[in-house]
Amino acid sequence: MGSLGAILKHPDDFYPLLKLKMAARHAEKQIPPESHWGFCYTMLHKVSRSFALVIQQLKPELRNAVCIFYLVLRALDTVEDDTSIQTDIKVPILKAFHCHIYNRDWHFSCGTKDYKVLMDEFHHVSTAFLELGKGYQEAIEDITKRMGAGMAKFICKEVETVDDYDEYCHYVAGLVGLGLSKLFHAAELEDLAPDSLSNSMGLFLQKTNIIRDYLEDINEIPKSRMFWPREIWGKYADKLEDFKYEENSVKAVQCLNDLVTNALNHVEDCPKYMSNLRDLSIFRFCAIPQIMAIGTLALCYNNVEVFRGVVKMRRGLTAKVIDRTKTMADVYGAFFDFSVMLKAKVNSNDPNASKTLSRIEAIQQTCQQSGLMNKRKLYVVRSEPMYNPAVIVILFSLLCIILAYLSAKRLPANQSV
Repeated sequence: MGSLGAILKHPDDFYPLLKLKMAARHAEKQIPPESHWGFCYTMLHKVSRSFALVIQQLKPELRNAVCIFYLVLRALDTVEDDTSIQTDIKVPILKAFHCHIYNRDWHFSCGTKDYKVLMDEFHHVSTAFLELGKGYQEAIEDITKRMGAGMAKFICKEVETVDDYDEYCHYVAGLVGLGLSKLFHAAELEDLAPDSLSNSMGLFLQKTNIIRDYLEDINEIPKSRMFWPREIWGKYADKLEDFKYEENSVKAVQCLNDLVTNALNHVEDCPKYMSNLRDLSIFRFCAIPQIMAIGTLALCYNNVEVFRGVVKMRRGLTAKVIDRTKTMADVYGAFFDFSVMLKAKVNSNDPNASKTLSRIEAIQQTCQQSGLMNKRKLYVVRSEPMYNPAVIVILFSLLCIILAYLSAKRLPANQSV
């Protein structure tokens, strides 16, 4: 539920964390009884716990479609990511994947851990897919076909230029945005959004993940699979793996900041997309990941730890975002707060400082011009953490009681506490 140290340092995280824990337990109880749907929702929780929570609060028919869409694309991504598969085997599978989803007997063993289970038992996903409405099936097939073809193209092609980078991110994430917009429309809950805005929603999330996951991707076994464009990183190093080494830290961080600045180009389109959404559950489904993305970029910017380990938002802040994101005022408030955090980290000696500041100022101006800033919740940026001793003692006592209760419930019936 979040480390005790983090809760003591940020006691106002406690209630959102507790609500998140309870929501997760409730979501697990909502898993349908049919074996194929049970497999799909159980697998969804295993391969993306945070995403599973935002999917669960969608309306039932749309929730099923989005669940299957996510698992189909996760399976496709598992094939792409498995560097042990020979290219002459991988490329045909990627190109034909949109056909395999109609075949209840198809499966392909690859990936590791939960992803391997997903691939070995993919027939459950296909069975569930075939129970969706025709409009949902057509949207999922179309996006899977286009994404598979794009992935196949980049199996045989390096990401050299910024245009290549945008194209690759379009295939693996921009198309997800387009697909989700199609599903929302098929559910008759939203108007069909412009492709350009749907694409930007996906590109912003994908570029954030690519930036954050440098170390994991560069250390991939048996060989690394990287998507940082040479046009950017080539300005700072001869080889992309050089950024791992401490002696190259200055150049590594400059490259990182350059990539964060590039990702910020997509931020202004995101509120345009979200402000047109009518259904609250769809709005939250779209808004929460976008806020998480700009928060992650604010943490990654000018942070050499990206090249040493994992940089991510603390769980308490994540819980707070999930709990409090309900209106566009919340979105603008979070975007503004995280942009303030980002701006404070810009070093005037960074070669892209002026460009970065220009992007941040444009984001802040968009937020301010919304006219909703006076309604925002100031929960992202604090000048100092709260250290009220009485609150800490009370929260710690409550936490102990809750943990004792949960532990007792897990004990066998014949075992005393």
